Amino acid sequence: MSTPTYPDLPAGFQFGAATAAYQIEGAHDEDGRGPSIWDTYSHTPGRTLDGATGDTACDHYHRYPEDVALLRELGVDNYRFSIAWPRLLPQGTGPVNPKGLDFYDRLIDELLAAGIAPAATLYHWDLPQALEDRGGWRVRETAEAFAEYAALAAERYGDRVERWMTLNEPFCSAFLGYGLGRHAPGAQEGRGALAAAHHLLVGHGLAVRELRAAGARQIGIALNPDRLHAASDRPEDLAALRRAEVLHNEVWTEPLFAGRYPAYEAETWAGLADGPWRRPGDLELIGAPLDFVGVNFYRPITVEAAPHDEADPELRTAVDIGVAEPNPYGTRLTTMGWPVVPTAFTELLRDLDARYPGLPPIWITENGSAESDSLTPDGRVHDAERVDYLAGHLAAVADAIAAGVDVRGYFLWSLLDNFEWARGYEQRFGLVHVDYDTLTRTPKDSYHWYRGLITAHRARTEEPAR
Repeated sequence: MSTPTYPDLPAGFQFGAATAAYQIEGAHDEDGRGPSIWDTYSHTPGRTLDGATGDTACDHYHRYPEDVALLRELGVDNYRFSIAWPRLLPQGTGPVNPKGLDFYDRLIDELLAAGIAPAATLYHWDLPQALEDRGGWRVRETAEAFAEYAALAAERYGDRVERWMTLNEPFCSAFLGYGLGRHAPGAQEGRGALAAAHHLLVGHGLAVRELRAAGARQIGIALNPDRLHAASDRPEDLAALRRAEVLHNEVWTEPLFAGRYPAYEAETWAGLADGPWRRPGDLELIGAPLDFVGVNFYRPITVEAAPHDEADPELRTAVDIGVAEPNPYGTRLTTMGWPVVPTAFTELLRDLDARYPGLPPIWITENGSAESDSLTPDGRVHDAERVDYLAGHLAAVADAIAAGVDVRGYFLWSLLDNFEWARGYEQRFGLVHVDYDTLTRTPKDSYHWYRGLITAHRARTEEPAR
């Protein structure tokens, strides 16, 4: 496989890398941090591959200077990280943990000293367990606690953090966490998942209000809208595709960018979506203007109809929509089993832009691939498949920009190999290989390729050298 050429991106386009707190920090019970739902979930037998937990992960909590040095050498403009809610507020609300606040002070200052702009995500799935014990995202009180937490973070770090994301992939939090049970907290509920989806959006709106009040400069949300295709032209597959559009995309994009709930939600959930959790004024709160929208993308999804139990509509979530596992695209699969289809990325971006006039500028907040990475005797990691994936998907972003979509920047997932949630440590997404026994970091070939891309882009667009 030859080395792909660098995609042609416009002057001013910014590059970054991304991580998440529970996936890399470790120090799960150190310096006053409280337990999160992912601590509880990963410590429950049978929930994660090989019983893996984030107790140590990449030990970023202690090794962050080394990781920031890797970012500096990479040459990125921005670094997207998440703040661990239970590290700042161990009970989710109430008493503040000073040592938790201090850690992110150190990280942010280290980034700024390296010439890297910090971009903070407030919620990347690590809900304080104390809040889950009181109902979690099923109840409105959690959204209100999230606003309190957002205000604390903005007051402490707002002078140095320019870009804020409220939530990361609320689809996963609501439907994988409360519907299918594949993510923390591991619930399998119909109404609970729908209530969680709504309260996540309410929490987003309340957090935006607090961030604005604190003078935050750039506020957005990181969504994972999916490019969906029907498995066939059969009426039942097309109907499943329509329901999947609600579940994966419109639950989030319609309230955020169109000021309404999805038109097809009654057919998708047998009328359960319009529950008592919705209150007057919620749409106005959720739809407050944003400065950007984050898009996470990895692969397209093929949808086919699945058996549906009309007797139990409360569980009418992703289970009966029927995501097809086969790969109809005829392309390579990553080790996650995901088809590599860069053109689907362009299609998704163009569709979002066309569907929502006035959509805020887009930032790609996650994109990357899991591959079969291993150290070779020469001490390198030769990950040509990842380089090919990245080149193809950045070219897809360039194609979307050429078609008129306002995409401002790109955060590659991920800087480091890390704890991949229920899949444990088997899947490797990083530009940097992590030996989980020694925690030694080794930049992969993709790291050097991405650094070369950034350097060449700056030279071509006559940006000043870092």
